[in-house]
Amino acid sequence: QVQLVESGGGSVEAGGSLKLSCVASGLLYNICAMDWYRQAPGKERELVSRIGSFGTTTYADSVKGRFTISRDNSKNTLYLQMNSLKTDDTAEYYCAANCPGSRDYWGQGTQVTVSS
Repeated sequence: QVQLVESGGGSVEAGGSLKLSCVASGLLYNICAMDWYRQAPGKERELVSRIGSFGTTTYADSVKGRFTISRDNSKNTLYLQMNSLKTDDTAEYYCAANCPGSRDYWGQGTQVTVSS
């Protein structure tokens, strides 16, 4: 059974930092591309960042220079370091696994709230 479990969300003031984690189990983590998505109330879910199985990273323009995605394959864990947070970053954050020959898998989400 595949499970993705996010943690690290919370409430922070603008300008602050948070680090999200996502622990994966039940899949061949090393060969999967891993994503962070977010969804704010009333808005569509958007891709925040992606890291490929070989470590190639991409970021949404809105978070470039502020967020850093990383992965620890020895721990089956995905991270998202979020710095200089803005109120617009307030959303539910989800990790997702995109594995070859398989459907996508999603975590349950973790809430990030940034106050001014």
